[in-house]
Amino acid sequence: MKTHLLLIGLLASSLLSAQNFGGSSEKKNTIKTNVTAYAFRNINLSYERSFSKTIALNIGFATMPTGGVPFMDTFIKGDDRKEIGDVKLGTTAITIEPRFYFGEKYNSGFYLAPYYRYTNVKVDQLRYNYVMHDDITNTDVDNPIDLNGKFSANSFGLMLGVQWLLGSQDNWVLDFWIVGGHYGSASGDLVGKTQYTLTPDQQKELQDELNDLEIPLVKHKTEINANGGTVKLDGPWAGLRSGLSFGYRF
Repeated sequence: MKTHLLLIGLLASSLLSAQNFGGSSEKKNTIKTNVTAYAFRNINLSYERSFSKTIALNIGFATMPTGGVPFMDTFIKGDDRKEIGDVKLGTTAITIEPRFYFGEKYNSGFYLAPYYRYTNVKVDQLRYNYVMHDDITNTDVDNPIDLNGKFSANSFGLMLGVQWLLGSQDNWVLDFWIVGGHYGSASGDLVGKTQYTLTPDQQKELQDELNDLEIPLVKHKTEINANGGTVKLDGPWAGLRSGLSFGYRF
């Protein structure tokens, strides 16, 4: 993370030192926010700095405070919803995005934007419903595990969008992110505790169950003890971006 922050600092320094680049009287700074993201409890802000009519650099920050997963009840219902439990999710993302514009006006029209994205995800109360066999009572006992932890991802992608300049002085901006896709790698740990102490046989049974779980894209490995265990995540990471930003140009 320190390396990523250093990179952002160097880019910001470059932007500040290039304020008179090209000698143009055009407005070179834009502050924007993706208004569609607020429906997902995502608070965000981006700063775009122009270097010429066709080239700019956009740096964005977005965060979703830890809370319920947006619209989860729409997609997961009934018993599946009960099994997941009262899961909480929080995210933070930093995106560094050079832009190449093809419009007639300064930094407007269709654009292509290769980008780097750092993402940090926090997960709380993700339930795994483990049913263990009690040899003493010869019955099956529910022993749910609430997993908590976080993981981070580094990815690179490409976005296609279109930006319009509005107002009599072109000082308002409407930025439509048509579609963007990124791919990279992620790693992190999820730690959970069982309600009941596990015997060595039950520990092995639980570890085998968790190792056999199919988690799309991400590789995982489990370490189980008498009171719970850790799920270590490591593998590919992919995502899509789309949205509509509104901003001010100065």
